[in-house]
Amino acid sequence: MISAGVIYIILFLIAGPRIRKEKKLSRNEQIEELSINKDTYPISILVPAYNEEAGVVSTVRSLLSLNYPQYEVIVVNDGSTDRTSEKVISQFQMEPIDLAIRTYFKTGEITRAYRSALHPELFLIEKKNGGKADALNAGINFSRYPYFSAIDGDSILEEDALLKTMKPIIDSAGRVTATGGTVRIANGCKINKGVIERVALPRKPLEIMQIIEYFRAFLIGRLGFSRVNILLIISGAFGVFEKSRVIKVGGYKTDTVGEDMELIVRLHRSIKDEKSKQRIEYIQDPVCWTEAPSTIASLRAQRIRWQRGLAETLWTHRKMLFNPKYRGIGLFSFPYYLFVELLSAVFEVMGYFIIIGGLVFSFINPDIALVMFLVMVLYGSLLSSLAVLLEEWTYHKYPTVGSIVVLYIYALTETFWYRILMNFWRVTGLFYAFKKKSVWGNMERKGVFSED
Repeated sequence: MISAGVIYIILFLIAGPRIRKEKKLSRNEQIEELSINKDTYPISILVPAYNEEAGVVSTVRSLLSLNYPQYEVIVVNDGSTDRTSEKVISQFQMEPIDLAIRTYFKTGEITRAYRSALHPELFLIEKKNGGKADALNAGINFSRYPYFSAIDGDSILEEDALLKTMKPIIDSAGRVTATGGTVRIANGCKINKGVIERVALPRKPLEIMQIIEYFRAFLIGRLGFSRVNILLIISGAFGVFEKSRVIKVGGYKTDTVGEDMELIVRLHRSIKDEKSKQRIEYIQDPVCWTEAPSTIASLRAQRIRWQRGLAETLWTHRKMLFNPKYRGIGLFSFPYYLFVELLSAVFEVMGYFIIIGGLVFSFINPDIALVMFLVMVLYGSLLSSLAVLLEEWTYHKYPTVGSIVVLYIYALTETFWYRILMNFWRVTGLFYAFKKKSVWGNMERKGVFSED
C-alpha cells in the first residue's frame, strides 16, 4: 500500500507540470482554427448500444451537436431486448438503407441498417448480440473515415471534446495513433436534449465517491503515465483511434471483458515491435460525461468486470512483463498494473483479517495496529484530496464552494468504507477471471440522460 502511494505521488509530480501549462493556455484559442480547417481529419463516431433506451437519444443528440468539421455517427444496436432501436428510429426519422459493409473483421450477423432523414451523417446498424467488442468491430467495418471514436451509449460529449481530443493527432501529423479524454460522472447534473446545463453533485454517497475516484484515476494516474508514453488504458467510454492501426492489430478482442485495455496494450506491443515512434496519449481537458452505477449491486458488477478484464489482459500479454524490449511498458506499466491494480487488493484484504484477528486474539500490539490503520487513512485521504485539489485548480467543473467541501469531506472517509468495498470486489473479480465467459454486463440505468 505504501509503495502504491509513493507511485501515485510520483505520477502526481509528473502530471503537475502538464496541468500547470494547460491552465495557462486559452483552450478556445487552441481549437478555434481546427473547427474551420478543412484538413482536420474526418472521423467516425461509433456508439455500441445494448439496452440503452434510457440514454441513447441524449447521447446521439450530443454527438450531432459536436463542433467538428466532418464526421459520421454510427449507432450499433447489439441485439438489444429493449426499445433502443425504436427510440433512435423515431427520434431521428431513420430510413432503411442497403447494406454495404467492408469485412475487416468477422462479426455477428448484421440484420438491418438505417440512415437519418434529418441528419445524413447519422446511421443505425442492427446486429445479433455478440458483445461490446463485436459491436465496435461491426462499426469499424461500416465506417468510412480514417479515424474513429468509440463512445459508450450512456455518455455525452462536451461540444468541443472531439476537437480537443483530435488536436494532438493533427498537430503530430499522425504520430499520435490513439488518444483518450477525461470521463466525468453525470449523476446529479441537469441535462437537457444532450447538453449538460448544470453541473452538480449527486446525493448518494456511492455516486459521490465515484466522482473522487475518477478524479484520481484520470487527473493523476493516466496523465502521469501518458507523459512518459506508457499509458495502458483509454476508457471505453471515450477514445479516438487511427483506424488503420487498429485494423492492423486485429480490432477489438471479443473473448475478454476488458476489450478497451487489451486493445491499447496490443497497440503498444505493435508499435514497439515495429520500433515505430507513434504514441498513445491522454488529453485531460476533453470531457465525456457518463452515467455511473447508483446501486451497490450494479457497482459491484462493474468493478468485478473491470478486474476480470485487467487480469485477462495481463495474462494474455504476460510476455511483456519485465521485458526490456517494451521499455517503460514492460518495466514499469505492467509491473504497476500487476502488483498495484491487480494484486494489491488481495494483500489489503488479507491485512484486514490479520489486523482484526490480531486484535481479537492478542497477537498484534494495539499500538502497531493503530499506526497501520492511520497509514491506511492518510494514504487514501492524501491521494483523494490531491485529486480534488487538481480538479478545483484546473477545470472548475463544480462551480460552488459547497460542492468542493463535500468532495473533500467524502475523500476523507474513503478508507473507512469505500476502499474496503472496492478491495473485496477486486478480489472477487480476480477469482472470476478464471471463468472464460465474455459478456456485456448490463448496468441498471437510472436514465440520467433520459428526455422522457
